[in-house]
Amino acid sequence: MMNYVEERFADIQLLRYRLNGFEQLSLCQKQLVYYLSQATLYGRDITFDQFGRYNLRIRKLLEAIYTDFTIPHDTPDFQALETYLKRIWFSNGIHHHYGSEKFQPGFSESFLRQCIQQVDASRLPLRAGETLEALCRELFPVIFDPTVLPKRVNKADGEDLIQTSSCHFYEGVTQQEAEQFYACQKAADKDNPAPISYGLNTTLVKRDGVVCEEVWSASGRYAKAIRPIVYWLEKAKTVAENDHQAHTIQLLIDYYQTGDLRIFNDYCISWVNEHEGRIDFVNGFIEVYGDPLGLKGSWEGIVEYKDLEATKRTQTISNHAQWFEDHSPVDPRFRKPKVKGVVANAICAAMLGGDEYPSTAIGINLPNADWIRAQHGSKSITISNITDAYNKAAQGSGFKEEFVIDPETLALIGKYGDRCDDLHTDLHECLGHGSGQLLPGTDPDALKAYGNTIEEARADLFGLYYMADPKLVELGLLPDGEAYKAQYYSYIMNGLMTQLVRIQPGHQIEEAHMRNRALIAHWCYAQGGGVIQLVQRAGKTYVQVSDYSRLRSLFATLLAEIQRIKSEGDYDAARQLVETYAVAVDPQLHAEVLARYQRLNLAPYKGFINPWLLPVLDEHGDICDIQVNYSESYTHQMLRYGSEYGTL
Repeated sequence: MMNYVEERFADIQLLRYRLNGFEQLSLCQKQLVYYLSQATLYGRDITFDQFGRYNLRIRKLLEAIYTDFTIPHDTPDFQALETYLKRIWFSNGIHHHYGSEKFQPGFSESFLRQCIQQVDASRLPLRAGETLEALCRELFPVIFDPTVLPKRVNKADGEDLIQTSSCHFYEGVTQQEAEQFYACQKAADKDNPAPISYGLNTTLVKRDGVVCEEVWSASGRYAKAIRPIVYWLEKAKTVAENDHQAHTIQLLIDYYQTGDLRIFNDYCISWVNEHEGRIDFVNGFIEVYGDPLGLKGSWEGIVEYKDLEATKRTQTISNHAQWFEDHSPVDPRFRKPKVKGVVANAICAAMLGGDEYPSTAIGINLPNADWIRAQHGSKSITISNITDAYNKAAQGSGFKEEFVIDPETLALIGKYGDRCDDLHTDLHECLGHGSGQLLPGTDPDALKAYGNTIEEARADLFGLYYMADPKLVELGLLPDGEAYKAQYYSYIMNGLMTQLVRIQPGHQIEEAHMRNRALIAHWCYAQGGGVIQLVQRAGKTYVQVSDYSRLRSLFATLLAEIQRIKSEGDYDAARQLVETYAVAVDPQLHAEVLARYQRLNLAPYKGFINPWLLPVLDEHGDICDIQVNYSESYTHQMLRYGSEYGTL
């Protein structure tokens, strides 16, 4: 029996996920997974650099110290350094992967300096001619001074979001300069029916007073990492399952070679229309949540294969996409008259990389470009082996017993909770993100820093609204008309209370998904006239829902407004909603939730150790099988990745 729970440190718990059914794949399919996995792992250093310009140097410095056994490993300082390094590995940098605040080391400057002087200098990340003292002068303030680069992504209203964020997408430019730069690009291309994703794959820099872009490509920035990605994609193309899949991989290669975002559009269209193969992947500069302006794509990768049984559920949803669109409670002007190409699969992840590793999403909907969604559709996945690992790790934790209001509600969640969680993820990814349309002339980036939160709220609300619809029972997706209440209660409890375990005392909510959940829960709490209450029982606060039918009506009303904001590009309304309902934290409730959670001795964040895919060679040196090894430790994997896939 597989052990899903592996290791814990700081606020992190490491899990394993199993490649269910991998042995049933053909040899060519296994080879394809292996080659795509290699391409996925070679992007790791890109993500580190994107998340902060000093991340790679700090990681390499600490890895050199950590693997130097002339330094005693049993001292408190060294153990604190080990925890700090593990957190850096987990977050792809020195800032928290979720809250984005900088880690504070538990070891001293003098200890680190002593270690640096003791390690063989040839193993340190020294530039040509650089002294140890110069290395310390550059990196020590970044590591130890809490006022230097304190936030990876700052979203505080009224501040220059670029100059106060330490993510490495911009150099020497202000928020105003960046917004003006891309506004000019869009204005010059305003009549293009197939616009590019402006700024997606570039660093915006100021050189000699001129703002310009440095493109991420095989001949530009990040070339040393992109070239091996291209090499393994070329290998993957030779074992593609069909001609369309091979063509899609070639388009991605062409895009990496040139950095041309018009080719990226072609790749996205080809990718979204490839349905026949069992193997699929995401590889590239994709999600924009790591950029405070929502333009730059963090590098991420995932290799996957269809979970054939679980896909029956997602395909039932996607086959009825038009019905859901037609019956949405939003203004008909904002509905798609004809839903195109909604494809939804439940998949098993085979390899995670970049911004999807070690912490990963449980569902993905791509491509991001609204015009491609409207004209060609979208492809959605829910990751069944990841959710399975989460569910198994959560069994017997005591979390629900501590925060759910009464035995009846607890029994309801116990009966329906996992099934409803999976279904809400399916609805969110398969239909929510793909629903609705922008009005003609609306800039898809009009909501600026609030765009990600509004989009996640839109998808969540779409799923929440339909969770209670009799259509789901009719389609066999839910067993009865009571099941949805488990999701409604859990969602509101999380948005009002339990997600606060991920916030440090005195901090506000900044991460887009957390803001989304807070927005929905707090808006319904404020506007519901007592439908949701926070009640005291035995000195503890609980969520109480008095009328689930009325709660659904609240979801419908908010969904209609959120869709209007998205469709019309109403920045002021987006700002008002987010700042009013999604940011502030009640310090008294927060303190109570943290205290109750601490008594459970749980880690609020979870991530994954990848399986180790090992090629088996025949007597001619050809791959005859791919072995899946689950025994690699977190530390070994991270050090191996740094050695084997460290390119920058």
